[in-house]
Amino acid sequence: MPLDRNGDVVFLRAADERMDDVLSVLDEAAGWLEARGISQWPARFEAAWVKEALSRGETWLVEVGGKVAGTVTLDWSDPLWADVAGTAGYVHRMAVRRWAAGLGAVILGWAADSARQRGVDALRLDCVKSNDRLRSYYEARGFVHRGDVPVSGAPGQRQDDGSVTWVSRYELSLAVGRTSASPRS
Repeated sequence: MPLDRNGDVVFLRAADERMDDVLSVLDEAAGWLEARGISQWPARFEAAWVKEALSRGETWLVEVGGKVAGTVTLDWSDPLWADVAGTAGYVHRMAVRRWAAGLGAVILGWAADSARQRGVDALRLDCVKSNDRLRSYYEARGFVHRGDVPVSGAPGQRQDDGSVTWVSRYELSLAVGRTSASPRS
């Protein structure tokens, strides 16, 4: 069932007691990706991986017609971007239930508006470098590729050790009439 464009889309800050809803959406999206051979995320998410962002109030549930349709984390720092100047909001763990296909663009619009309200220069995100379809999706929405960097841990995790995954960083400038800073080599 495609997203009802006339349905009410509501963003709710996810409280600790909504952890199961967040994990359910993430796991559904991870399973869908895995079934298509895309190694964007681990097969299942552990609560410990999202608990800190949930506790900081940076994780959101997105409801359509009163039903949980997606989730996103919008936070205000990311060490993966330490080499890039400027202030930004960072989109992490954006996932949409299959029946709500099309909601991703709404979530990205909400994240950009939230970042603008906070007065930052850009909205940034990353995805596994090999996920060409997702990279094209972000580029079609105005995000500019800002380089590829290695991260340790399984896809979707950021750890100090473990296997290395290359991710592509993307940035959407929120400053009118200016271009975003490019990464230092």
